[in-house]
Amino acid sequence: MLNTKALAASASAAKVYVEDVFSTYLYTGNGSTQTITNGIDLSGEGGLVWIKKRNEADPHQLQDTVRGVNKFLSTTNTNGEQLFGTDALTSFNADGFSLGADTTTAQVNQGGKTYVSWTFRQAEKFFDIVTYTGDGTSNRTLSHSLGSVPGCIFLKRTDSTGSWFVYHRSTGNSSSLRLNETSAVSNNTDIWASFTPTSTEFKVSTAVINASGATYVAYLFAHDAGGFGEDSGQNVISCGSFTTDALGDATVTLGWEPQWVLIKNTSTSESWKLVDIMRGFPNNGRGFDDNRLNPNSSDAEATGTRIGYPTASGFFVYEQLSSNNYIYIAIRRGPMKTPTDATKVFYANSVPQADNTDSTNVPFPPDLVNTFSRNGTDRTVGYNLFTFVDRLRGLGTPSNTFSASAPYLISSSTGAENSINQSYVQLKADGQNITRGSGWNSSSFGNYIFYFMRRAPGFFDIVAYTGTGIVRTVAHNLGAVPELMIVKRRNGIEGWQVYSGPTEPNNCLELNTTTQAIDRTGTAERWSSAPTSTDINLATHGSVNGSGDTYIAYLFASCPGVSKVGSYTGTGSTLNIDCGFTNGARFVLIKRTDGAGGWYVWDTARGISSGNDPYLRLNLTSAEVTTDDFLDPLASGFTVPGAAPGELNTNGGQYIFLAIA
Repeated sequence: MLNTKALAASASAAKVYVEDVFSTYLYTGNGSTQTITNGIDLSGEGGLVWIKKRNEADPHQLQDTVRGVNKFLSTTNTNGEQLFGTDALTSFNADGFSLGADTTTAQVNQGGKTYVSWTFRQAEKFFDIVTYTGDGTSNRTLSHSLGSVPGCIFLKRTDSTGSWFVYHRSTGNSSSLRLNETSAVSNNTDIWASFTPTSTEFKVSTAVINASGATYVAYLFAHDAGGFGEDSGQNVISCGSFTTDALGDATVTLGWEPQWVLIKNTSTSESWKLVDIMRGFPNNGRGFDDNRLNPNSSDAEATGTRIGYPTASGFFVYEQLSSNNYIYIAIRRGPMKTPTDATKVFYANSVPQADNTDSTNVPFPPDLVNTFSRNGTDRTVGYNLFTFVDRLRGLGTPSNTFSASAPYLISSSTGAENSINQSYVQLKADGQNITRGSGWNSSSFGNYIFYFMRRAPGFFDIVAYTGTGIVRTVAHNLGAVPELMIVKRRNGIEGWQVYSGPTEPNNCLELNTTTQAIDRTGTAERWSSAPTSTDINLATHGSVNGSGDTYIAYLFASCPGVSKVGSYTGTGSTLNIDCGFTNGARFVLIKRTDGAGGWYVWDTARGISSGNDPYLRLNLTSAEVTTDDFLDPLASGFTVPGAAPGELNTNGGQYIFLAIA
């Protein structure tokens, strides 16, 4: 006999991660049909799809699996549910949703227009949907399946006009906000029946949100309820509040880095403001713009406004109205799941380039893009040198009406962060493919190599921070002890500082030089102690922690079957480096630490074979070398031949490496 109880228990014990329940997905309308594959199971689990046209004024459109396809509500107005024919959002799928030609509305798939979609899957301790028909009774009790106390509720009448009433735990059960309005919080004892929601129910009053025969939908958001991650105890959504200081600033601590933040001023009239990391919510320090949308407005995406930026443990808000109270909903950045397949977090692409072409088939939304002209002759400009462009500092996001420059750093240079007046590296509308403009992939500079990496627990993380000039810790989300850290000051001239586990905490390398590991002590010390699984420990040197200076840190760890940070001692003869891989390394970085040596890089996109292998050196501006056989393939990792020079394999020499499967 089938043991249904056992099956149910097994299902309930399954681990769930934020990437299973939430997605921000960017796309371009095609005026035909297209399928949005975002990995969210809507057909099996149910949920909400929220779509907004970015480059033109059009209402926000919300559709959920409970009410069914082609039944839209808009947070922009008080309209009841709209039936948009059969060719708008046409189906909810096991891994996303499908769109039709959108001939009736032209609001979710109009040809050539850019869109953002936010998908919320129904899941305990994250999000739930409740529909009901009003019965006219007072203080009516409604059940929900959130499995925790709601932190926020959006409630809307669907059969006729009516405001979007918002309950938020920070404003209480006798107050409400309107999602479709700019108004401050108001006292309304007749909305939520002066009842604080519980883990199983909430209440509605008679007149406004329980009219007899009227139909309603409620979207429920959890707050710090745990239930996610490897131990099923991590939070992925928080509903809280903050008060700005006299400058309009506030620091919000979540314990994790957000990817999506919605805020609302509750003290006075002001629009709701919605930002996410896919459209542009970078940590560029104070004074940079965010790409903002307003749920209460049909306006196109605004790029000239400032809200704040994410941090490794929350977000910082600045230049808002001073001494005002705000509420927020924040969703954790993913992925939370430790990768087991390196192709989901690292991709290399090297093909002949022509102006304004794309790197296609990137199998994930990248957080870091490295690029280098392989055989170009003009090495005096940034786009021909080995560059670092990342999402935290801002990847340009082109559309029909705007584009943004991508700040870049050069591995061979001590120079400050630079950006250029056209977006040489930009995220395409799907958030994954990359456009290179007429400089960074110019056909006059030959072939390019591009490396794409995604932040993931145990593999790779990026931290942007501002220095304090005093010994301090900086939180990270690597979920493991960093074994390799690459740090660069962004706003001034400083060398690239590299920490590697094998060289001990006081030792330091520089990515832009061939110098051996140097024992830095006293005022020259870079690291106050070795990093931990939660923090970077910084000394006071200006290259890593100058007061008021801005920095970026790239953190790597050994992830079984995915990456290996390690060291070896040279023998002067053939040396096999076992990384625990099964199909060899696709990327290898090697640096000698006890003597001078360049930062050598190989990859399978350009070729790792038993013969000559092209290599680049991150500390140089020269083109790749193709005439040497300094690295050979090995199923478990890579092989350093005995013929390799002392920079790679001399008897007794000490070396560090980063390999990615």
